[in-house]
Amino acid sequence: MTDTTTPPPRARRPRAPQRPRPAGPQQQQRTREVHPVLEKLFELYPKMFGAQFLPLKLGAFQDLLAENPEAFKRDELKVALGLHARSTRYLECVAAGHPRCNLQGEPVEPVAPEHVHHAIMEVFRRRQARSKEDLRPHVRARLVAAIEASGLSREDYAERTRTQDEAANALLDEAFADLAVQTAKREALMRAFEASGKTVEQFADMYGMDPAEVARAVERTRQAVAAPQPG
Repeated sequence: MTDTTTPPPRARRPRAPQRPRPAGPQQQQRTREVHPVLEKLFELYPKMFGAQFLPLKLGAFQDLLAENPEAFKRDELKVALGLHARSTRYLECVAAGHPRCNLQGEPVEPVAPEHVHHAIMEVFRRRQARSKEDLRPHVRARLVAAIEASGLSREDYAERTRTQDEAANALLDEAFADLAVQTAKREALMRAFEASGKTVEQFADMYGMDPAEVARAVERTRQAVAAPQPG
């Protein structure tokens, strides 16, 4: 009679212990120690160094030393503020055009147009280096908004912001071209609106446009006309 007894299962070889994977860039960044002076700044001034950064007023370094003579050493504070000001998060808040604030988080002065511009360009360089997508259309749109917000003429803005970086200068020229097209469209819309004799809502309905968009275009054009022209 054939023996149909199932043979005992083979003993499994013990698995070799898995080696821990090396930490990726994000893990290394999380575990990187924060400068102790920055931790102290967060503790003392959470509105400026907390979850959301704000542009620091000019002279903030001296203010910090004056308010906290025992808490900070001059050289260590200088290093920490340098790290803070070069961080992408800080550059982003400058690029957004937020006003400079005192240590209590109160707005005291606008950021100079050239500082906004250079922050936009630096954030763009860092993000483009990590992205496979072409981010130039996005940065051109940000530059157009920054140029308009500056209130400067094209010549004055270019004089403040042009550098030896030809690629950056080319992007600036593209932004100027985009702005010229947008301005021409708004002026044409303004002429058509004024000639129509209709309200904003009626004009927008007649051309199938968004009334809010028409109102913004009309207001921008009126402000541009009323603004003093550079001599």
